[in-house]
Amino acid sequence: MSKTITEIRSMARSHTKTAINTLVGVMRSTKATHAARVSAANAILDRGWGKAPQALQNGEDGALELIHRIERVIVHPEAADEEQEEE
Repeated sequence: MSKTITEIRSMARSHTKTAINTLVGVMRSTKATHAARVSAANAILDRGWGKAPQALQNGEDGALELIHRIERVIVHPEAADEEQEEE
């Protein structure tokens, strides 16, 4: 990792407390829009507890099908070639 990226991360992290306090302020503000309050609350929860797991949809265009296609092309390219010949 380059020194510049490390320095930028360090500078950004030095403002963590202020950023969290700002998010809390927006979340608690009765003058902020509901969307802003929810967004701030989600950001706080994501940083404190991590993002909630996203369910993978299966189906013709679902994420699992995409993962299987990638696997066939990268891990088992001979199977992908055979599949294309069938189409």
